[in-house]
Amino acid sequence: MTKVMVGQNEHIESALRRFKRQVSKAGIFADIKSHRYFETPIEKKKRKEIARRKKRFR
Repeated sequence: MTKVMVGQNEHIESALRRFKRQVSKAGIFADIKSHRYFETPIEKKKRKEIARRKKRFR
């Protein structure tokens, strides 16, 4: 869980930027996108196979 403590004289915009940065580093957006729709086991297998191929050719 990502938490950002806002300082005494800190603007809310800077705290929001820090929060967004922490969320992107944690990979929460990618996790949300992957769970947005139901994925059948066949689709999951195809997606993982494509990812393996891409990773192998880097």
